[in-house]
Amino acid sequence: MTKHERVQAAIRGKEVDRPPIAMWRHFPQDDMRPEKLAASTLAFYRKFGFDLVKVTPASGYYGDDWGLKAAYRPNREGTRTYLDRPIKRPGDWSRLKALDVTIGTYGRELRAIRLIAEEVRGEAPILETIMSPLTIARTLSGDRALLRYLQESPEEVHAGLEIITEVTCRFVQECIAAGADGIFFATQCATTDYMSEEQYEEFGRPYDLRVLEAASGAECIALHIHGRNILFDLLTDYPVHMINWHDRGTWPPLEEARKRFSGCLLGGIDEQRTLPSGTPEEVAEEVKDALRRTGGRGHVLGPGCVIPLDTPEANILAAVAAVVP
Repeated sequence: MTKHERVQAAIRGKEVDRPPIAMWRHFPQDDMRPEKLAASTLAFYRKFGFDLVKVTPASGYYGDDWGLKAAYRPNREGTRTYLDRPIKRPGDWSRLKALDVTIGTYGRELRAIRLIAEEVRGEAPILETIMSPLTIARTLSGDRALLRYLQESPEEVHAGLEIITEVTCRFVQECIAAGADGIFFATQCATTDYMSEEQYEEFGRPYDLRVLEAASGAECIALHIHGRNILFDLLTDYPVHMINWHDRGTWPPLEEARKRFSGCLLGGIDEQRTLPSGTPEEVAEEVKDALRRTGGRGHVLGPGCVIPLDTPEANILAAVAAVVP
């Protein structure tokens, strides 16, 4: 099978010649220039022979054109530290501007996608990382601040989410036009550790669905539900092909998720413990255990989130070797 055929067969729950596998990580500093991000992403993809290319821009990239200030401070995940946020008072939500996504930081990311697509030439699906509107709102205002605004100024937050959603929908469409085969849609708010199910129903779900609608018709749409104690059941009817979550660290385990979601599962590898700290033999056994849990169908092997920068290459190779004959 080609990589496209293998991923598509997994999405449809059909038999595959071998289970597809993919991993992704941040590339701090390189992610500030499209040429460097493209080169690093491609080198990582080719070195390990993954079945899809997941593009991971700088964390918070989506906020830069709205005035988010961030800088890289060395850490295992390769994420940026947020230094200043543009939403400081309720009235700031309605002052968010409708951005031109073909220029600025968004335009930079489109350039990276074009460069990657030119090199991959249809060899494997390319997914661009898109954050949910509520996650973007959280980054623009701050973790605690957003929860306060939801309680005290809900109408202002909705006004901001309208603008954020419109911009995100346009960016999704431009990503696909630039050569992406789909999106990796991530929400960091669909967890009861952060907000209630009722809050997510009001401030998260409606805007999520509009962004996913903008990607309709794409070859591959993956949903990433970040965090612990996630609202898994609330999102299983989303129009996506795959769901990815920290399946080794939070409910539901793979076998339970199979009962609750009819699409493809993306996961099975513990990116927090086994992959960075285990032996190659332990990584290989975890991969085999994941495949036993799903029967190997409707399953793309992968981590629950970005893998740490210090992950041993031997462990990544062991995961790949466990599925590649």
